[in-house]
Amino acid sequence: MFGFLSSGLFLGWSLGANDASNVFGTAVASRMIKFKTAALYCSIFVIIGAVVSGAGASHTLGKLGAVNALAGAFIVAFAAAMSVYLMTVARFPVSTSQAIVGAIIGWNMFSGSITDMGALTKIVSTWIFCPFLAAMFSMVFYLLTAFTVKYCSIPIFRLDSLTRLSLLCAGIFGSYSLGANNIANVMGVFVPVFDIAPISFLGISFSAAQQLFFLGGIAIAVGVFTFSKRVMLTVGKGIFDLSPVMAAVVVWSHSIVLFLFSSVSLETWLKSHGLPSFPLVPVSSSQAIVGAVIGIGLLKGGKTIRWKTVAGITSGWVTTPIIACIISFISLFFLQNVFQQNAYQQVQYRLDQPAVISLEKKNVPTKALQSLVGKTYSNAVAFKKAVQTVAHLKENQLSLVIEATKNTSGQ
Repeated sequence: MFGFLSSGLFLGWSLGANDASNVFGTAVASRMIKFKTAALYCSIFVIIGAVVSGAGASHTLGKLGAVNALAGAFIVAFAAAMSVYLMTVARFPVSTSQAIVGAIIGWNMFSGSITDMGALTKIVSTWIFCPFLAAMFSMVFYLLTAFTVKYCSIPIFRLDSLTRLSLLCAGIFGSYSLGANNIANVMGVFVPVFDIAPISFLGISFSAAQQLFFLGGIAIAVGVFTFSKRVMLTVGKGIFDLSPVMAAVVVWSHSIVLFLFSSVSLETWLKSHGLPSFPLVPVSSSQAIVGAVIGIGLLKGGKTIRWKTVAGITSGWVTTPIIACIISFISLFFLQNVFQQNAYQQVQYRLDQPAVISLEKKNVPTKALQSLVGKTYSNAVAFKKAVQTVAHLKENQLSLVIEATKNTSGQ
């Protein structure tokens, strides 16, 4: 059973190799922090963030597609890891969030499951919103920092020391936020299907999910130490030449954005005070850091931004989920038809009279559905097409019908 986790660990390694650049890349590239120091702090706090706060973002990812077989989860994680690895070799900082989303959609297509468009829209919207938000933060923080340095007349050696400390603290905070937000990409698909008992250590209880997140955090740490330096230099130097002060601003902006989309406590506090909250979704660390760097570049006039590098990075963001989806679908086909492994547990759909009564109580019109009563459908996609053929329901009503008729059975 633990052998199936190997693809998740591979994905964790790929994430560490690629996304550590977003946390410490600017600091290492500007030579304010040594690579080994950055890798050590990043590894420690990624693991802490994953174990302590990793559950929030994994919930939304689970809604996107309910991978219900361990072998299927293995392939989904493998497809995401392979697509991230290919982009890492090409030295492009890509998103594990986009990779795992593409891989899950590939599983949905193969198994005949419905992709939750609400969850997908929520996740994809952050791919657009995240870099803009990071750019705004970096602009504001840089203006405030420049004003403070000028107003307080900080000596150059003192400024250098403060900047180095700021980069280290930002990297630590960013590493924690990276683990909290992106561990869902690494181990999220395994949480519903990997059955292990909770354990206690030094009087502290660790759930099955936290144990998986811990293993994923270790895999990320290994990726940081073994393969992240190359991508760090792309982020730190490839887009825009950053001064040490700019580098600190960029990392703080990136780290805050990741934290906003992964903190359950912050979401609870905002909702309790009647304020709008950020969705708990695994956002793209790469998009956040690139957005922050571009924000600084635009503030400086935008002429020195290497737009060719930016175009290469953004093209990777577009192709990564597509590649992951294709790898996932093809690999699932071979897994099930060649290696005779169950890639998914079949879920049948049957509309019976008790389900009709239940739907009527929820104000779902059922008159047009009577022709479907007693019929069994092999998957959600087939059943949804049948419902849409005989009835015109709102999206929320259609979701209630599908949920009310679901019946899990062994394949």
